[in-house]
Amino acid sequence: MKSRYTAGCVKPTLVIIGLGNPGKQYERTRHNTGFRALDTLSQMFGEGEWQEKQKYLSLVQEARVVTVPVLLVKPQTYMNLSGNAVEKLMHYYELDPSSQMLVICDDVDLPLGELRLRAKGGPGTHNGLKSIDEKFGEHYARLRIGLGVQPPGADLAAWVLSVPTEEEQKALQEAIKRTPELVKEYVLGDKKQEDSV
Repeated sequence: MKSRYTAGCVKPTLVIIGLGNPGKQYERTRHNTGFRALDTLSQMFGEGEWQEKQKYLSLVQEARVVTVPVLLVKPQTYMNLSGNAVEKLMHYYELDPSSQMLVICDDVDLPLGELRLRAKGGPGTHNGLKSIDEKFGEHYARLRIGLGVQPPGADLAAWVLSVPTEEEQKALQEAIKRTPELVKEYVLGDKKQEDSV
């Protein structure tokens, strides 16, 4: 059978998906924390440029964590349809989501700046995770970055689509800075680990 991979294109061992919304107006919002984490991973592990891949509705970049080939992915479908992009990509590369997919996203149920890595779990209130769960179930790894709880009386949807305060932004940036080390440990170590850091 002829390989579907072009010359120079390595099949990834792991796909790391950061969740967010495409477009300038969403760039700095709380809900794009997953995209910002991917930018940090790109600086640390990325090889080559980000490329737009219409066949799986995503921006992708090849990367290498030590010796492990990885694909960094930013779905371009908007958050609540993230599963459509992820499904296309996982099918294209014929990967197993339970062991070859790591999703990075924000989480309103975690304290601000807390990181939590789990081998599986429910989506909570996160529409991006709900969309992915509809395609694959809950058996895939996720690294969640705490936003903290929205202010009393604030609409959750509006709050996650707003820009963090300067103080919140600092806490989120500190958390994002720790993601490459956590991802490296995940890739090279026990993939069933469950950590809060």
